[in-house]
Amino acid sequence: MEFDCPRCQTPTTDEFYAPCSTCRADLVAKFASEGRVVDVAEYEPKMNVTPNAVALKDD
Repeated sequence: MEFDCPRCQTPTTDEFYAPCSTCRADLVAKFASEGRVVDVAEYEPKMNVTPNAVALKDD
């Protein structure tokens, strides 16, 4: 498929409508970032329901 690059307006040929390969390489270089480790608290379910009488019944 032939079209003009939506970013730099140069004529390009590609399978899908997207920025040309030069623009894609520029975008990858510009927005590339390193992964990071994020510390989050361990999930503890919220207990907002009281146990019913059957659950508390002793045998």
